[in-house]
Amino acid sequence: MSEAAKTDAATKPRVHMTKERMYQTILAPLVTEKSTTISAFNQVVFRVPLNATKPEIKAAVEGLFSVKVMAVNTIVQKGKTKRWRGREGRRSDAKKAIVRLAPGQSIDLAAGL
Repeated sequence: MSEAAKTDAATKPRVHMTKERMYQTILAPLVTEKSTTISAFNQVVFRVPLNATKPEIKAAVEGLFSVKVMAVNTIVQKGKTKRWRGREGRRSDAKKAIVRLAPGQSIDLAAGL
């Protein structure tokens, strides 16, 4: 094995996940106007837990939907402070994952799993 291949294999972490963990990682697809717009660029948006990592999200999407994932970008949306009946409360934080698929790949969100 060449030095380049050893280095490449060492830097790419392999994430082995059970089906149960995959379903816990991908909570729900986000279907909004913006997520529908970026679907033209072969991207899909999912809601994920706050502690989910990019390699875990990639492994979960590839395992559940049988597609090739090129990249994963994440966004943490901080919860807003809101008032309800005069008392102050706070919404929960949320994490979104924007998953870019390989050319020719697609996920049909309407069909479900």
